[in-house]
Amino acid sequence: MEFLIEAFKKALFLIINLDREFLEIISLSLKVSISALIIASIFGIPLGAFLGMKKFPGRNVVIVFLNTGMGLPPVVVGLFLYMLFSRSGPLGFLYLLYTPTAMIIAQFVLAFPIVTALSQASITKVDPIIKLTAKTLGATPFQVALTIIKEARYGILAGVIAGLGRVMAEVGAILIVGGNIAGYTRVMTTTIALETDKGNFELALALGIILLTISFLINTTLYFIQKKGVPANIT
Repeated sequence: MEFLIEAFKKALFLIINLDREFLEIISLSLKVSISALIIASIFGIPLGAFLGMKKFPGRNVVIVFLNTGMGLPPVVVGLFLYMLFSRSGPLGFLYLLYTPTAMIIAQFVLAFPIVTALSQASITKVDPIIKLTAKTLGATPFQVALTIIKEARYGILAGVIAGLGRVMAEVGAILIVGGNIAGYTRVMTTTIALETDKGNFELALALGIILLTISFLINTTLYFIQKKGVPANIT
């Protein structure tokens, strides 16, 4: 018990004193995760909107693949990207392995299906009357699409927040493609795993507290977004 209390004291000391290494790890974690999420949103939201509003042959197959992708094992993603980016791999000439760029790509692969699938589901749930009303009022197809997206904005935003939660807590894929190099590719989750193995519980606990705080903020935000998107007569 004394050991645990002492470890927490040292962890709080690192947080309060803003240790340089500690801040660099947090900064890189946020940079990698937010970059991956932005790219996933840029591609995922339009695709989700398209799948939600258009019907075409093979649409259901695409949606099934996206839903399957929401549960992709991170280590499998990491293994696949490692094989692509390694020297003997087809993209080895890009020299991306063990770089923050490779980590961003790995997290993009994990976040993209979540953002896309939840955007599609939110748009599909929009009342068809809204679309008919917009058409009746003379709206162009583009204006109709914007109206539907605006109506589904809370669900889409919830998908983005869920994607952020997924990548912030991820460790397997970025450990494989990033290599957990000190001062270069070391992020919160990989550092916690490494420092725990080394018995350096102070840094691991300090980063764990920050990661839990971020997770709490993400889930709190998601809760209020989802609550705001629910009609008043349901609540």
